[in-house]
Amino acid sequence: MTDIDSAYPEKSRVIVIGTGFGGLAAAIRLAIKGYEVTVLEKLDSPGGRAYVHHRNGYTFDAGPTIITAPFLLEELWTLCGKKMSDDIDLRLMDPFYQVRFNDGKVFNYTGDPVKMRAEVAKFSPKDLPGYEKFLKEAEKCYKLGFEDLSDVAFTRFIDLLKALPSMIRMKAWESIYQLVARYFKDPQLRQVMSFHPLLIGGNPFSVTAVYALINSLERKWGVHSVMGGTGQLIRGMAKLLDGLGVKIRYHSEVKKINIQEGQVTGVTLADGHVLYADKVVSNADSAWTYRYLVDEKYRQHWTNQKIERGSYSMSLFVWYFGVKRQYPEIPHHMMLLGDRYESLLTDIFKKHHLAKDFSLYLHRPTATDPSLAPAGHDTFYVLSPVPHLDSGVNWEEHMESYRQSIQEYLEKTVLPGLGEYVTESFCMTPQDFKDRLLSFKGAAFGLEPLLLQSAWFRPHNISEDIKGLYMVGASTHPGAGIPGVLSSAKALESVIPTLQSRKSYDF
Repeated sequence: MTDIDSAYPEKSRVIVIGTGFGGLAAAIRLAIKGYEVTVLEKLDSPGGRAYVHHRNGYTFDAGPTIITAPFLLEELWTLCGKKMSDDIDLRLMDPFYQVRFNDGKVFNYTGDPVKMRAEVAKFSPKDLPGYEKFLKEAEKCYKLGFEDLSDVAFTRFIDLLKALPSMIRMKAWESIYQLVARYFKDPQLRQVMSFHPLLIGGNPFSVTAVYALINSLERKWGVHSVMGGTGQLIRGMAKLLDGLGVKIRYHSEVKKINIQEGQVTGVTLADGHVLYADKVVSNADSAWTYRYLVDEKYRQHWTNQKIERGSYSMSLFVWYFGVKRQYPEIPHHMMLLGDRYESLLTDIFKKHHLAKDFSLYLHRPTATDPSLAPAGHDTFYVLSPVPHLDSGVNWEEHMESYRQSIQEYLEKTVLPGLGEYVTESFCMTPQDFKDRLLSFKGAAFGLEPLLLQSAWFRPHNISEDIKGLYMVGASTHPGAGIPGVLSSAKALESVIPTLQSRKSYDF
Protein backbone atom coordinates (compact mmCIF):
# COMPACT_ATOMS: atom_id res chain seq x y z
CA MET A 1 0.00 0.00 0.00
CA THR A 2 1.33 3.44 -0.97
CA ASP A 3 0.84 6.59 1.07
CA ILE A 4 -1.89 7.81 -1.24
CA ASP A 5 -3.92 4.66 -0.63
CA SER A 6 -4.18 5.70 3.01
CA ALA A 7 -7.11 7.79 4.16
CA TYR A 8 -4.96 9.54 6.74
CA PRO A 9 -2.36 11.82 5.13
CA GLU A 10 0.22 13.75 7.09
CA LYS A 11 -0.87 16.96 5.38
CA SER A 12 -3.42 18.18 2.86
CA ARG A 13 -3.33 15.90 -0.15
CA VAL A 14 -4.09 16.84 -3.76
CA ILE A 15 -4.72 14.51 -6.68
CA VAL A 16 -4.22 16.11 -10.10
CA ILE A 17 -6.04 14.36 -12.95
CA GLY A 18 -4.15 14.65 -16.23
CA THR A 19 -0.68 15.65 -17.36
CA GLY A 20 -1.42 18.32 -19.92
CA PHE A 21 0.29 21.68 -19.54
CA GLY A 22 -2.38 22.84 -17.09
CA GLY A 23 -2.16 19.77 -14.87
CA LEU A 24 1.63 19.75 -14.72
CA ALA A 25 1.76 23.50 -14.01
CA ALA A 26 -0.87 23.16 -11.27
CA ALA A 27 1.01 20.25 -9.69
CA ILE A 28 4.24 22.27 -9.66
CA ARG A 29 2.60 25.31 -8.08
CA LEU A 30 0.80 23.24 -5.43
CA ALA A 31 3.90 21.24 -4.54
CA ILE A 32 5.83 24.49 -4.10
CA LYS A 33 3.11 25.61 -1.66
CA GLY A 34 3.72 22.48 0.41
CA TYR A 35 0.87 20.24 -0.66
CA GLU A 36 1.29 16.50 -0.95
CA VAL A 37 0.61 16.02 -4.68
CA THR A 38 0.09 12.97 -6.86
CA VAL A 39 -0.58 13.23 -10.60
CA LEU A 40 -2.66 10.62 -12.42
CA GLU A 41 -2.43 10.00 -16.16
CA LYS A 42 -4.57 7.69 -18.29
CA LEU A 43 -1.90 7.25 -20.99
CA ASP A 44 1.57 5.72 -20.81
CA SER A 45 3.46 9.03 -20.82
CA PRO A 46 2.71 12.67 -20.01
CA GLY A 47 1.25 15.41 -22.17
CA GLY A 48 -2.42 14.72 -22.80
CA ARG A 49 -3.11 16.68 -25.97
CA ALA A 50 0.65 17.36 -26.00
CA TYR A 51 1.48 13.66 -26.10
CA VAL A 52 4.49 12.62 -28.22
CA HIS A 53 4.53 9.76 -30.72
CA HIS A 54 7.86 8.11 -31.61
CA ARG A 55 7.71 5.99 -34.75
CA ASN A 56 10.62 4.56 -36.73
CA GLY A 57 12.92 7.50 -36.14
CA TYR A 58 10.24 10.18 -36.50
CA THR A 59 9.09 12.30 -33.55
CA PHE A 60 5.53 13.61 -33.80
CA ASP A 61 4.12 16.16 -31.37
CA ALA A 62 0.46 15.18 -31.11
CA GLY A 63 -0.96 18.64 -30.57
CA PRO A 64 0.37 22.02 -29.40
CA THR A 65 3.25 23.29 -31.51
CA ILE A 66 2.99 27.09 -31.24
CA ILE A 67 4.69 28.44 -28.12
CA THR A 68 3.84 31.99 -27.04
CA ALA A 69 4.21 33.84 -23.72
CA PRO A 70 7.33 31.87 -22.73
CA PHE A 71 7.53 33.87 -19.49
CA LEU A 72 4.66 31.75 -18.13
CA LEU A 73 6.83 28.67 -18.58
CA GLU A 74 9.92 30.37 -17.18
CA GLU A 75 7.95 31.17 -14.01
CA LEU A 76 7.62 27.45 -13.27
CA TRP A 77 11.35 26.84 -13.49
CA THR A 78 12.01 29.93 -11.37
CA LEU A 79 9.59 28.69 -8.70
CA CYS A 80 11.66 25.51 -8.52
CA GLY A 81 14.93 27.42 -8.26
CA LYS A 82 15.92 26.38 -11.78
CA LYS A 83 16.62 28.04 -15.13
CA MET A 84 14.40 26.98 -18.00
CA SER A 85 17.25 27.50 -20.45
CA ASP A 86 19.15 24.64 -18.76
CA ASP A 87 16.45 22.23 -19.94
CA ILE A 88 14.70 23.94 -22.84
CA ASP A 89 16.02 25.42 -26.08
CA LEU A 90 13.40 27.80 -27.48
CA ARG A 91 13.81 29.11 -31.03
CA LEU A 92 12.06 32.25 -32.27
CA MET A 93 10.19 31.68 -35.52
CA ASP A 94 10.59 34.05 -38.48
CA PRO A 95 8.07 34.16 -39.97
CA PHE A 96 5.68 33.10 -37.22
CA TYR A 97 3.48 31.53 -39.89
CA GLN A 98 3.26 31.52 -43.65
CA VAL A 99 -0.35 31.97 -44.75
CA ARG A 100 -1.05 30.62 -48.24
CA PHE A 101 -4.26 31.22 -50.17
CA ASN A 102 -5.70 29.02 -52.89
CA ASP A 103 -4.74 31.57 -55.53
CA GLY A 104 -1.09 31.11 -54.54
CA LYS A 105 -0.69 34.43 -52.74
CA VAL A 106 1.38 34.20 -49.56
CA PHE A 107 1.39 36.34 -46.41
CA ASN A 108 4.46 35.93 -44.22
CA TYR A 109 3.16 36.68 -40.72
CA THR A 110 6.03 37.89 -38.57
CA GLY A 111 6.87 39.88 -35.45
CA ASP A 112 8.88 42.46 -37.39
CA PRO A 113 6.73 45.62 -37.72
CA VAL A 114 8.46 46.78 -40.90
CA LYS A 115 8.05 43.39 -42.56
CA MET A 116 4.42 43.19 -41.46
CA ARG A 117 3.59 46.57 -42.98
CA ALA A 118 5.23 45.43 -46.22
CA GLU A 119 3.13 42.24 -46.19
CA VAL A 120 -0.07 44.23 -45.64
CA ALA A 121 0.88 46.63 -48.44
CA LYS A 122 1.55 43.67 -50.75
CA PHE A 123 -2.12 42.74 -50.45
CA SER A 124 -3.73 46.17 -50.06
CA PRO A 125 -1.78 49.43 -49.52
CA LYS A 126 -5.08 51.17 -48.71
CA ASP A 127 -5.41 49.01 -45.60
CA LEU A 128 -2.18 50.23 -43.97
CA PRO A 129 -3.87 53.00 -41.92
CA GLY A 130 -6.47 50.46 -40.74
CA TYR A 131 -3.69 48.07 -39.80
CA GLU A 132 -2.13 50.67 -37.50
CA LYS A 133 -5.50 51.22 -35.81
CA PHE A 134 -6.01 47.49 -35.45
CA LEU A 135 -2.64 47.16 -33.69
CA LYS A 136 -3.76 49.71 -31.11
CA GLU A 137 -6.99 47.78 -30.51
CA ALA A 138 -5.06 44.53 -30.16
CA GLU A 139 -2.69 46.11 -27.64
CA LYS A 140 -5.63 47.39 -25.60
CA CYS A 141 -7.16 43.91 -25.56
CA TYR A 142 -3.83 42.42 -24.50
CA LYS A 143 -3.51 44.82 -21.58
CA LEU A 144 -7.12 44.55 -20.40
CA GLY A 145 -7.89 40.96 -21.38
CA PHE A 146 -4.61 39.13 -20.80
CA GLU A 147 -2.44 41.09 -18.39
CA ASP A 148 -5.32 42.15 -16.14
CA LEU A 149 -7.76 39.23 -16.32
CA SER A 150 -6.19 35.97 -17.54
CA ASP A 151 -5.06 34.72 -14.12
CA VAL A 152 -8.02 36.16 -12.19
CA ALA A 153 -10.32 33.35 -11.06
CA PHE A 154 -13.87 34.43 -11.89
CA THR A 155 -15.48 32.62 -8.99
CA ARG A 156 -17.88 35.32 -7.81
CA PHE A 157 -20.41 37.39 -9.72
CA ILE A 158 -18.69 40.50 -8.37
CA ASP A 159 -15.56 39.41 -10.27
CA LEU A 160 -17.58 39.72 -13.46
CA LEU A 161 -18.95 43.11 -12.42
CA LYS A 162 -15.43 44.38 -11.77
CA ALA A 163 -14.37 43.28 -15.25
CA LEU A 164 -17.31 44.89 -17.05
CA PRO A 165 -15.63 48.28 -17.65
CA SER A 166 -12.72 46.51 -19.34
CA MET A 167 -15.09 44.35 -21.39
CA ILE A 168 -16.91 47.46 -22.54
CA ARG A 169 -13.65 49.17 -23.52
CA MET A 170 -12.73 46.10 -25.59
CA LYS A 171 -16.21 45.95 -27.21
CA ALA A 172 -16.33 42.35 -26.08
CA TRP A 173 -19.80 41.84 -27.57
CA GLU A 174 -18.32 42.13 -31.07
CA SER A 175 -16.74 39.14 -32.81
CA ILE A 176 -13.06 39.19 -33.69
CA TYR A 177 -14.05 39.19 -37.37
CA GLN A 178 -16.27 42.25 -36.89
CA LEU A 179 -13.35 44.05 -35.24
CA VAL A 180 -10.97 43.12 -38.06
CA ALA A 181 -13.50 44.02 -40.77
CA ARG A 182 -13.79 47.50 -39.30
CA TYR A 183 -10.12 48.15 -40.11
CA PHE A 184 -9.48 46.03 -43.22
CA LYS A 185 -11.32 46.01 -46.53
CA ASP A 186 -9.26 43.36 -48.33
CA PRO A 187 -10.99 39.97 -47.78
CA GLN A 188 -7.72 38.04 -47.59
CA LEU A 189 -6.25 40.41 -45.02
CA ARG A 190 -9.44 39.97 -43.01
CA GLN A 191 -8.71 36.24 -42.90
CA VAL A 192 -5.05 36.73 -41.98
CA MET A 193 -5.91 39.01 -39.07
CA SER A 194 -8.85 37.00 -37.74
CA PHE A 195 -7.92 33.31 -37.97
CA HIS A 196 -6.13 33.15 -34.59
CA PRO A 197 -9.15 32.03 -32.50
CA LEU A 198 -9.15 28.81 -34.52
CA LEU A 199 -5.91 27.94 -32.70
CA ILE A 200 -7.89 27.82 -29.43
CA GLY A 201 -11.11 26.29 -30.73
CA GLY A 202 -13.14 29.38 -31.61
CA ASN A 203 -15.03 30.53 -34.71
CA PRO A 204 -13.71 34.01 -35.65
CA PHE A 205 -17.27 34.98 -36.60
CA SER A 206 -18.57 34.11 -33.11
CA VAL A 207 -15.86 34.51 -30.48
CA THR A 208 -15.38 37.79 -28.70
CA ALA A 209 -13.16 40.55 -30.11
CA VAL A 210 -11.13 40.28 -26.90
CA TYR A 211 -9.11 37.60 -28.71
CA ALA A 212 -7.43 40.33 -30.74
CA LEU A 213 -5.06 40.14 -27.78
CA ILE A 214 -3.40 37.12 -29.44
CA ASN A 215 -2.00 39.43 -32.13
CA SER A 216 -0.40 41.65 -29.50
CA LEU A 217 0.74 38.69 -27.39
CA GLU A 218 2.61 37.26 -30.35
CA ARG A 219 4.19 40.58 -31.31
CA LYS A 220 5.30 41.22 -27.74
CA TRP A 221 6.69 37.80 -26.87
CA GLY A 222 7.17 36.11 -30.23
CA VAL A 223 6.17 32.70 -31.54
CA HIS A 224 8.63 30.00 -30.56
CA SER A 225 9.29 26.35 -31.19
CA VAL A 226 11.20 23.95 -28.97
CA MET A 227 14.21 21.99 -30.06
CA GLY A 228 13.26 18.37 -29.56
CA GLY A 229 9.59 19.26 -30.07
CA THR A 230 6.90 20.55 -27.73
CA GLY A 231 7.18 17.30 -25.83
CA GLN A 232 10.52 18.54 -24.51
CA LEU A 233 8.57 21.11 -22.48
CA ILE A 234 6.35 18.38 -21.07
CA ARG A 235 9.39 16.30 -20.14
CA GLY A 236 11.01 19.35 -18.55
CA MET A 237 7.93 20.01 -16.40
CA ALA A 238 7.76 16.35 -15.38
CA LYS A 239 11.43 16.62 -14.39
CA LEU A 240 10.58 19.63 -12.19
CA LEU A 241 7.89 17.58 -10.48
CA ASP A 242 10.30 14.73 -9.91
CA GLY A 243 12.69 17.17 -8.26
CA LEU A 244 9.86 18.23 -5.96
CA GLY A 245 9.16 14.63 -5.00
CA VAL A 246 5.91 14.48 -6.96
CA LYS A 247 5.23 11.25 -8.80
CA ILE A 248 3.17 10.74 -11.93
CA ARG A 249 1.20 7.49 -12.01
CA TYR A 250 0.61 6.33 -15.59
CA HIS A 251 -2.08 3.94 -16.85
CA SER A 252 -4.27 5.44 -14.11
CA GLU A 253 -7.57 6.47 -15.65
CA VAL A 254 -9.98 8.07 -13.18
CA LYS A 255 -13.50 6.64 -13.40
CA LYS A 256 -15.06 8.53 -10.50
CA ILE A 257 -14.36 11.46 -8.21
CA ASN A 258 -15.46 10.31 -4.78
CA ILE A 259 -17.58 12.70 -2.75
CA GLN A 260 -19.06 12.51 0.72
CA GLU A 261 -21.46 15.15 2.02
CA GLY A 262 -20.45 17.56 -0.75
CA GLN A 263 -16.70 17.16 -0.06
CA VAL A 264 -14.14 15.44 -2.27
CA THR A 265 -12.61 12.36 -0.65
CA GLY A 266 -10.49 11.09 -3.54
CA VAL A 267 -10.94 9.13 -6.74
CA THR A 268 -11.69 5.64 -7.98
CA LEU A 269 -9.56 4.36 -10.84
CA ALA A 270 -10.69 2.27 -13.79
CA ASP A 271 -9.13 -0.79 -12.14
CA GLY A 272 -11.25 -0.22 -9.04
CA HIS A 273 -8.40 1.13 -6.93
CA VAL A 274 -9.47 3.92 -4.53
CA LEU A 275 -7.06 6.79 -3.83
CA TYR A 276 -7.72 9.25 -1.03
CA ALA A 277 -7.35 13.05 -1.09
CA ASP A 278 -9.19 16.04 0.28
CA LYS A 279 -8.62 18.01 -2.93
CA VAL A 280 -8.83 17.00 -6.59
CA VAL A 281 -7.65 19.20 -9.46
CA SER A 282 -9.01 18.09 -12.82
CA ASN A 283 -6.98 18.90 -15.91
CA ALA A 284 -9.38 16.68 -17.82
CA ASP A 285 -12.04 18.22 -20.04
CA SER A 286 -14.43 20.00 -17.68
CA ALA A 287 -17.60 18.77 -19.40
CA TRP A 288 -16.30 15.20 -19.26
CA THR A 289 -15.27 15.66 -15.62
CA TYR A 290 -18.71 16.83 -14.52
CA ARG A 291 -20.74 14.59 -16.82
CA TYR A 292 -18.91 11.31 -16.25
CA LEU A 293 -16.74 11.59 -13.12
CA VAL A 294 -19.09 13.38 -10.72
CA ASP A 295 -22.42 11.90 -9.68
CA GLU A 296 -25.21 14.19 -10.87
CA LYS A 297 -26.78 14.35 -7.42
CA TYR A 298 -23.86 16.57 -6.37
CA ARG A 299 -24.21 18.89 -9.38
CA GLN A 300 -26.77 21.66 -9.06
CA HIS A 301 -24.87 23.95 -11.43
CA TRP A 302 -23.29 21.72 -14.10
CA THR A 303 -26.29 19.48 -14.64
CA ASN A 304 -26.39 16.99 -17.50
CA GLN A 305 -28.84 19.25 -19.31
CA LYS A 306 -26.60 22.30 -19.02
CA ILE A 307 -23.57 20.33 -20.17
CA GLU A 308 -25.43 19.01 -23.23
CA ARG A 309 -26.76 22.48 -24.02
CA GLY A 310 -23.31 24.09 -24.21
CA SER A 311 -21.70 25.18 -27.48
CA TYR A 312 -18.51 23.22 -27.99
CA SER A 313 -15.41 23.91 -30.03
CA MET A 314 -14.72 22.20 -33.30
CA SER A 315 -12.72 19.01 -33.36
CA LEU A 316 -9.63 18.21 -35.40
CA PHE A 317 -8.54 15.71 -37.99
CA VAL A 318 -4.77 15.31 -37.82
CA TRP A 319 -2.65 13.32 -40.24
CA TYR A 320 0.87 12.59 -39.02
CA PHE A 321 3.32 11.52 -41.70
CA GLY A 322 7.03 11.10 -42.31
CA VAL A 323 8.63 11.32 -45.75
CA LYS A 324 11.89 9.98 -47.15
CA ARG A 325 12.89 13.33 -48.62
CA GLN A 326 12.92 16.96 -47.50
CA TYR A 327 10.76 19.89 -48.59
CA PRO A 328 13.04 22.84 -47.72
CA GLU A 329 10.62 25.38 -49.21
CA ILE A 330 8.01 24.58 -46.51
CA PRO A 331 8.39 26.66 -43.31
CA HIS A 332 7.87 25.37 -39.79
CA HIS A 333 4.28 26.69 -39.62
CA MET A 334 2.07 27.08 -42.70
CA MET A 335 -1.63 27.89 -42.95
CA LEU A 336 -3.32 26.83 -46.18
CA LEU A 337 -6.61 28.71 -46.45
CA GLY A 338 -9.25 27.45 -48.85
CA ASP A 339 -11.62 29.40 -51.05
CA ARG A 340 -14.36 29.47 -48.40
CA TYR A 341 -13.99 31.18 -45.04
CA GLU A 342 -17.22 32.11 -43.28
CA SER A 343 -19.37 29.43 -44.94
CA LEU A 344 -16.80 26.72 -44.17
CA LEU A 345 -16.70 27.79 -40.53
CA THR A 346 -20.50 27.78 -40.47
CA ASP A 347 -20.43 24.19 -41.70
CA ILE A 348 -17.96 23.23 -38.98
CA PHE A 349 -19.26 25.13 -35.96
CA LYS A 350 -22.99 25.61 -36.54
CA LYS A 351 -24.20 22.99 -39.01
CA HIS A 352 -21.77 20.31 -37.77
CA HIS A 353 -21.37 19.27 -41.38
CA LEU A 354 -18.19 17.64 -42.70
CA ALA A 355 -17.53 19.52 -45.94
CA LYS A 356 -15.49 18.22 -48.84
CA ASP A 357 -13.23 21.29 -48.79
CA PHE A 358 -11.04 22.45 -45.92
CA SER A 359 -8.45 24.86 -44.61
CA LEU A 360 -5.30 23.35 -43.15
CA TYR A 361 -2.41 23.93 -40.77
CA LEU A 362 0.76 22.23 -42.02
CA HIS A 363 3.47 21.64 -39.41
CA ARG A 364 7.03 20.83 -40.51
CA PRO A 365 9.13 20.81 -37.32
CA THR A 366 12.19 19.49 -39.17
CA ALA A 367 12.46 22.95 -40.73
CA THR A 368 13.89 23.97 -37.34
CA ASP A 369 15.06 20.69 -35.82
CA PRO A 370 16.20 18.00 -38.32
CA SER A 371 16.72 15.55 -35.44
CA LEU A 372 12.96 14.94 -35.36
CA ALA A 373 13.27 12.71 -38.45
CA PRO A 374 15.85 10.29 -39.84
CA ALA A 375 18.65 11.94 -41.80
CA GLY A 376 17.41 13.36 -45.09
CA HIS A 377 13.73 12.90 -44.09
CA ASP A 378 11.00 15.29 -42.94
CA THR A 379 8.42 15.01 -40.17
CA PHE A 380 4.99 16.56 -40.77
CA TYR A 381 1.52 16.79 -39.45
CA VAL A 382 -1.40 18.44 -41.19
CA LEU A 383 -4.43 19.52 -39.19
CA SER A 384 -7.93 20.14 -40.52
CA PRO A 385 -10.63 21.73 -38.33
CA VAL A 386 -13.72 19.52 -38.52
CA PRO A 387 -17.04 19.31 -36.67
CA HIS A 388 -17.20 17.56 -33.33
CA LEU A 389 -19.09 14.29 -33.03
CA ASP A 390 -22.53 15.87 -33.30
CA SER A 391 -21.80 15.62 -37.03
CA GLY A 392 -22.67 11.92 -36.87
CA VAL A 393 -19.66 11.05 -39.02
CA ASN A 394 -18.40 7.50 -38.59
CA TRP A 395 -14.70 8.25 -38.59
CA GLU A 396 -13.67 4.63 -38.77
CA GLU A 397 -15.32 4.54 -42.19
CA HIS A 398 -14.39 8.04 -43.38
CA MET A 399 -10.85 8.43 -42.02
CA GLU A 400 -8.90 7.09 -44.99
CA SER A 401 -10.95 8.85 -47.66
CA TYR A 402 -10.65 12.16 -45.80
CA ARG A 403 -6.91 11.64 -45.35
CA GLN A 404 -6.56 10.84 -49.03
CA SER A 405 -8.37 14.03 -50.03
CA ILE A 406 -5.95 16.05 -47.87
CA GLN A 407 -2.99 14.25 -49.42
CA GLU A 408 -4.24 15.03 -52.92
CA TYR A 409 -4.69 18.69 -52.02
CA LEU A 410 -1.17 18.92 -50.60
CA GLU A 411 0.26 17.22 -53.69
CA LYS A 412 -1.43 19.78 -55.95
CA THR A 413 -0.31 22.78 -53.87
CA VAL A 414 2.84 22.60 -51.73
CA LEU A 415 4.07 18.99 -51.46
CA PRO A 416 4.49 17.63 -55.01
CA GLY A 417 4.86 13.86 -55.27
CA LEU A 418 3.99 13.44 -51.60
CA GLY A 419 2.38 10.02 -51.92
CA GLU A 420 5.48 8.29 -53.25
CA TYR A 421 7.65 9.52 -50.36
CA VAL A 422 5.47 8.73 -47.33
CA THR A 423 7.10 6.14 -45.09
CA GLU A 424 5.15 6.68 -41.84
CA SER A 425 1.47 7.54 -41.55
CA PHE A 426 -1.29 7.59 -38.94
CA CYS A 427 -4.27 9.79 -38.08
CA MET A 428 -6.19 11.24 -35.16
CA THR A 429 -9.92 11.90 -35.53
CA PRO A 430 -12.69 13.42 -33.38
CA GLN A 431 -13.44 9.88 -32.20
CA ASP A 432 -9.90 9.68 -30.81
CA PHE A 433 -10.40 12.96 -28.95
CA LYS A 434 -13.39 11.34 -27.24
CA ASP A 435 -12.04 7.83 -26.69
CA ARG A 436 -8.35 8.52 -26.05
CA LEU A 437 -8.38 12.02 -24.56
CA LEU A 438 -11.88 11.88 -22.97
CA SER A 439 -13.09 15.09 -24.62
CA PHE A 440 -16.85 15.63 -24.47
CA LYS A 441 -18.35 15.20 -27.98
CA GLY A 442 -14.79 14.83 -29.26
CA ALA A 443 -14.42 18.63 -29.12
CA ALA A 444 -10.73 19.45 -29.20
CA PHE A 445 -10.85 22.52 -26.93
CA GLY A 446 -13.90 22.10 -24.66
CA LEU A 447 -16.55 24.79 -24.62
CA GLU A 448 -16.19 27.27 -27.47
CA PRO A 449 -14.77 30.59 -26.15
CA LEU A 450 -17.93 32.61 -26.80
CA LEU A 451 -18.55 35.68 -24.66
CA LEU A 452 -21.22 33.89 -22.60
CA GLN A 453 -18.93 30.88 -22.19
CA SER A 454 -15.93 32.85 -20.97
CA ALA A 455 -14.67 34.22 -17.65
CA TRP A 456 -17.42 33.93 -15.00
CA PHE A 457 -19.63 31.99 -17.46
CA ARG A 458 -16.98 29.31 -18.05
CA PRO A 459 -16.53 26.38 -15.65
CA HIS A 460 -14.86 27.97 -12.64
CA ASN A 461 -11.38 27.11 -11.43
CA ILE A 462 -13.05 26.10 -8.17
CA SER A 463 -16.14 23.94 -8.46
CA GLU A 464 -19.43 25.75 -8.04
CA ASP A 465 -20.94 22.75 -6.22
CA ILE A 466 -18.31 20.49 -4.68
CA LYS A 467 -15.89 21.40 -1.93
CA GLY A 468 -12.32 20.41 -2.73
CA LEU A 469 -12.79 20.10 -6.52
CA TYR A 470 -10.82 22.44 -8.82
CA MET A 471 -10.36 22.85 -12.57
CA VAL A 472 -7.41 23.76 -14.77
CA GLY A 473 -6.81 23.43 -18.50
CA ALA A 474 -8.39 24.45 -21.78
CA SER A 475 -12.01 24.02 -20.75
CA THR A 476 -11.95 26.23 -17.66
CA HIS A 477 -11.03 29.91 -17.26
CA PRO A 478 -9.31 31.53 -19.12
CA GLY A 479 -9.38 28.97 -21.94
CA ALA A 480 -7.33 27.03 -24.46
CA GLY A 481 -3.84 27.55 -25.83
CA ILE A 482 -0.63 27.11 -23.85
CA PRO A 483 -0.80 30.65 -22.33
CA GLY A 484 -4.43 30.01 -21.33
CA VAL A 485 -3.89 26.68 -19.62
CA LEU A 486 -0.77 27.91 -17.83
CA SER A 487 -2.76 30.94 -16.64
CA SER A 488 -5.47 28.63 -15.33
CA ALA A 489 -2.87 27.10 -13.02
CA LYS A 490 -1.95 30.58 -11.79
CA ALA A 491 -5.62 31.37 -11.22
CA LEU A 492 -5.89 28.18 -9.17
CA GLU A 493 -3.46 29.59 -6.61
CA SER A 494 -5.93 32.33 -5.72
CA VAL A 495 -8.78 29.92 -4.92
CA ILE A 496 -7.15 26.87 -3.38
CA PRO A 497 -6.91 27.29 0.39
CA THR A 498 -3.66 27.64 2.25
CA LEU A 499 -2.35 24.60 4.05
CA GLN A 500 -3.95 23.67 7.34
CA SER A 501 -2.67 21.43 10.09
CA ARG A 502 -3.43 17.74 9.96
CA LYS A 503 -7.06 16.91 10.60
CA SER A 504 -9.05 13.72 11.02
CA TYR A 505 -10.34 11.99 7.90
CA ASP A 506 -13.51 10.00 8.31
CA PHE A 507 -13.96 8.46 4.87
